[in-house]
Amino acid sequence: MSFTEAVGLGFRKYMVFNGRSSRSEYWWWILFAIIGYVVFAVVDIIIGTFPILYVLSWLALPGLAVPIRRLHDLDKSGWWILVFLIPLIGSIILIIWFVGRGTVGPNQVGEDPLQT
Repeated sequence: MSFTEAVGLGFRKYMVFNGRSSRSEYWWWILFAIIGYVVFAVVDIIIGTFPILYVLSWLALPGLAVPIRRLHDLDKSGWWILVFLIPLIGSIILIIWFVGRGTVGPNQVGEDPLQT
């Protein structure tokens, strides 16, 4: 999956928490989100006001749906996203999971996104 396909899919599935997201879709989306957050933060610094654009970008980007669908690809419940609440260790666990290969073939959430 290319960068533009992943970003487009992220926006098309803005509030879709069912289904699966491949590794490439997830990591391309993360790259896009980081670039967006940095751009909005820089614009807010240049303007010199409260970081309103940066805050709005956190609300506008579907930053929760993509990782939950990625967890579904690993055959895990989306509620596992809450493991990030464990300081440091939770984020490390999620990164390890997100780097790994998803379930090959269909799982309890749906079809393999790489085979559809």
